[in-house]
Amino acid sequence: MNRFALFSECLLVGVWIAVAALPLVTFPAAFAAGTRHLRRYLDGEHGGLREFAHDARTAARGGWLVGAAVWAAGGLLLLDLAAVRAGLPGGPFVGAVGILAMISLLVAVVRAASCWEPGALWRTLLAGAGRDTVRDPAGSLLLVCGMAVVVLSGSLVLPLAVPVVGAVAAAATAVRARRPAR
Repeated sequence: MNRFALFSECLLVGVWIAVAALPLVTFPAAFAAGTRHLRRYLDGEHGGLREFAHDARTAARGGWLVGAAVWAAGGLLLLDLAAVRAGLPGGPFVGAVGILAMISLLVAVVRAASCWEPGALWRTLLAGAGRDTVRDPAGSLLLVCGMAVVVLSGSLVLPLAVPVVGAVAAAATAVRARRPAR
């Protein structure tokens, strides 16, 4: 397989994911559609924007609840960080736990989205992804580093963060593919 073609496909998928995630709560569904597209591409199957859009709509049926839950958890994290800034006793510990919990939640959601197939229940996917997040620390660290690259590239050059999301989708696809080999 041509590595440059795979790289360009990842960047394209990053743009598709970013556009589909614009409503904010649809980011798990968009990510699920992106990773499914990459799996199809790696398997040599036909797939394009039309299939991606169909997958994103199908995944959004239950995935928007997951996205809303992640945003609610983000709101709770902001409250935790406000307690840290206010100087409340135990604030730094609570803030650190909150940040670690949010990172773990994001990794679990990315793992769940990378396993999504039409007809899959998000609750089942999240349960398996939660277990995999703990049982596969190397894969989880890979996903955390991928998300850090998106944040850092977005803080340096905002438009660069859009295609880099595709690299995180590729990382999630690779983490999923290596799971059965363990």
